[in-house]
Amino acid sequence: MEYQIKYENGIANHGNLYRLKKVMDRAKAGEPLNIAFLGGSITQGSLSTKPELCYAYHVYEWWKKTFPQTDFTYINAGIGGTTSQFGVARAEDDLLSKEPDFVIIEFSVNDESTEHFMETYEGLVRKVYTSKTKPAVLLVHNVFYNNGGNAQMMHGRIARHYDLPAVSMQSTIYPEVVSGHIENRDITPDDLHPNDAGHALVASVITYFLDKVRTEDVKELSEPDYPAPLTKNTYEKSIRHQNNDEKAVCSGFVADTSAQRDITDCFKHGWTASKKGDSITFDIEGCNVSVQYRKSVKLPAPVAEIIVDGDTDHAVRLDANFDETWGDKLELDTILEYGENKVHKVEVRLVETHEDDAVPFYLVSVIGSSEK
Repeated sequence: MEYQIKYENGIANHGNLYRLKKVMDRAKAGEPLNIAFLGGSITQGSLSTKPELCYAYHVYEWWKKTFPQTDFTYINAGIGGTTSQFGVARAEDDLLSKEPDFVIIEFSVNDESTEHFMETYEGLVRKVYTSKTKPAVLLVHNVFYNNGGNAQMMHGRIARHYDLPAVSMQSTIYPEVVSGHIENRDITPDDLHPNDAGHALVASVITYFLDKVRTEDVKELSEPDYPAPLTKNTYEKSIRHQNNDEKAVCSGFVADTSAQRDITDCFKHGWTASKKGDSITFDIEGCNVSVQYRKSVKLPAPVAEIIVDGDTDHAVRLDANFDETWGDKLELDTILEYGENKVHKVEVRLVETHEDDAVPFYLVSVIGSSEK
């Protein structure tokens, strides 16, 4: 089914097109290029009936059809249920190591519309934009179709600050849902994740912009000035510590060395523990500390606490029991923010176990973020 959408309204920020034009020129010349996507479940392809029907693959196909003389490599680094705070910590391994030439960043329905996520998003944008291959970056704002909610207000400030192009479903698809011209159940079964038709619609908003850029005659383009950070920018330099960290000191925690299927196989490269008192200690450099662990739908599960620099009065509880049915969750908690920029002693310790625990406690990683 074809929908009448005001595509021009989807250009949330026109941005400086120098890099995007340059990538298109390289594609026109037949140079092999890497087309990459980093985001949450919509980018991963959630609720499309097959991977080739998600919006990201549709956009990849636009590049192939538009520049048939060029070999393109498809890189989908979407992981469901994750935010830009995790995105910036995994960007190097999951995205930048693949040397992308064009990157779509999509976290506007995973991040909350807060100053915190504006800062983590800025850190991610800066890390990608300044990476070795100097990729063209396009920001994509998805939306909740029942209420129009997303983090576009905060993310849009980053787009404008860095003069980056951005497109929005909030100003294109959502108004048509509100008006009744598009039935929400025709494009999404849960008011968030697109079905096949919804993915195609999201892709059409993106490719409309790409086609416009391709045909637009823009003269005297140059690399934009790279501004100072808009936020405190304490997340750009985030390092994720997993069981390849030889500095971790284990007492009862055991490294999980099982093979990882792909990046969406999240509960890998961490540690497990099952007895009360089991502990693991890290030296984490930075001014921010966060932790990732598994919240399990199989109950009961153990409970841990995390302590920074021996401050037991401010220990944070890590409850692995997940009161949902849709599946285990990769939880990410911020433990320390804007602390002293130094090496912090971080301990995770089991404080509550049960004779009939269905699963062990799974610590996925500890992340340190530095302002320098």
